Amino acid sequence: MRKKYVWFAVLLAVGFLCACKDGGKSSVSDNTIAATDADVAYNPVYAKGYTVKLLDNGVRLVDVADPQKDKEKMPATYHFALVPKGEKVEVPDGYTPVQVPIERTIVMTMLQLSNFTALDALDAVKGITGTKNLFNKDVKARVKKGDIVKIGMEGNFDTELILAANPEVIFISPFKRGGYDAIQETGITLIPHLGYKESTALGQAEWIKYVAMFLGKEKEADQLFKGIEQRYLALKEKASNVKERPTVFSGEMHGGNWFAVGGKNYLAELFRDAGAEYVIKDDNTGGVNIEYEKMYSIAANADYWRILNSFPGDFSYDALKASEPRNELFKSFKKRQVIYCNMKQTPYYEVSPVEPDKVLADFVAIFHPELMPADYTPTFYRLLK
Repeated sequence: MRKKYVWFAVLLAVGFLCACKDGGKSSVSDNTIAATDADVAYNPVYAKGYTVKLLDNGVRLVDVADPQKDKEKMPATYHFALVPKGEKVEVPDGYTPVQVPIERTIVMTMLQLSNFTALDALDAVKGITGTKNLFNKDVKARVKKGDIVKIGMEGNFDTELILAANPEVIFISPFKRGGYDAIQETGITLIPHLGYKESTALGQAEWIKYVAMFLGKEKEADQLFKGIEQRYLALKEKASNVKERPTVFSGEMHGGNWFAVGGKNYLAELFRDAGAEYVIKDDNTGGVNIEYEKMYSIAANADYWRILNSFPGDFSYDALKASEPRNELFKSFKKRQVIYCNMKQTPYYEVSPVEPDKVLADFVAIFHPELMPADYTPTFYRLLK
């Protein structure tokens, strides 16, 4: 009997010591994970399309909304509760629970794919929309082997292939052509990725941290983004002190209209950060179709002209003139100051979202070559020959 009392006293003492070690606080329950400073809280600095709240039980509440706050195009907001896999915890009303880290998903755009590639998380990608203009050899090999399936283009998805890929979630772009109604009927959770709606390059790049939360790669993404941010801001600072800021415009004629990005588009912001001025000053953050005459009245005397297309073969000034004879009237055409990137020759959309510092470097090298090394090699953009 005395032995039992001794053991009971020992157990009480151990319990008391543990409580003291914890600062007198009561221990968390089996289903609760206490938040620590080592964990990345993950509220974005530049991205405006999502916010994050980390709960004491390890659950992240993620709210997603249009970065441009266009309630007509996207009246709804999305709410997800990222629950550590295997944990059984209650989530607040209105939040869709998602067990993380996910192991199987489908991505709809190259921007989304760029996040998985940068995070070395292609094993989780089981489906993509297509392989047009795709450069990544690893992804191509996975498609050929059948590890990644092509589910068709937006608006014309193959539901059977989607179900065969067995994704836990699907990353979507709600503003695109859509066709998500059929997918919603499968019961698979759709996760909006609105990086392309951000008005700054760093804001777009910061969505890598959003994707990382679903993959359990928060710290890797945080480190990656810090590097991107430091390199980008260093270049921006260097270009901020230039005495002369050249003017630049963007786009081409297609189908009788000129699609021009607005003055608060991330591309316009890139031009400004590179020490140039974008010719459109309005607040339109997306893009507008305008007539050639109007574009000419705005950009006739601009110093530079930026073009991104998928021209078959080598693009040239002759090809630019052949597409629209009046193109030769622009000052930038006459002075041979067209900035060009061919998506058939450069993995622009599958790399640039997570390398905005390299895009900025290309522009700085063109607008202000004196700020860059003499042997600088462009990654995406160069002056058209």
